[in-house]
Amino acid sequence: MADVQTVAKQLVETIGSVAGIRFGLEEPRFDAVELARGAQVRQYGERIAAQTRVPALAEEQARSTGFRRLAKYIFGANHGSRSISMTAPVAVQTGRANGTSIAMTAPVAQHRDAGEWVIRFFMPSQWTLETLPEPDDDRVELVVVAPEKYAVLRFSGGYGTRRVAEQTEKLRNILRETGFEPAGEATAWFYDPPWTLPCRRRNEIAIPVT
Repeated sequence: MADVQTVAKQLVETIGSVAGIRFGLEEPRFDAVELARGAQVRQYGERIAAQTRVPALAEEQARSTGFRRLAKYIFGANHGSRSISMTAPVAVQTGRANGTSIAMTAPVAQHRDAGEWVIRFFMPSQWTLETLPEPDDDRVELVVVAPEKYAVLRFSGGYGTRRVAEQTEKLRNILRETGFEPAGEATAWFYDPPWTLPCRRRNEIAIPVT
């Protein structure tokens, strides 16, 4: 009976994700104030992320490569012994790997650094560097992300290279109009799986600001 209930729960969560409904998907906490034209300024506290660096491939190819590499880590490709429930939508794919499973959080972050793409999964807040299991893949590293202030612009629809570039330029224009100074490179944040209806997707561009 428990197995039937689990499958039913996963089915409901997966169907919900098609419409952009996120069941219990944890996000890093932040304080926000409205900026202009739909943008916000957000202050994030310290966070822990699993990240991987992908050589300078095409943006979408690098994103896919990095996502798969990090997904293996949270699905159980790690030196762990405890089992932790996954959250939708990735819960449908769990249960076949050894080791500890780590809950998926949103967003998935992507930015370019010195000719490489850096892809990050933020870890659930109950984990620390000391308690997180060590990745099996040495291309995956656990890092502490320092507190930071971002200007953030949310958008729906596709998240291909051109769409991300358009929204990044839009946010840069807003910063110029409002007198904010960028303090780093733009990062793209993605909250939904590929099968979510484009009109229901939550995507964001984030630029560190002073």
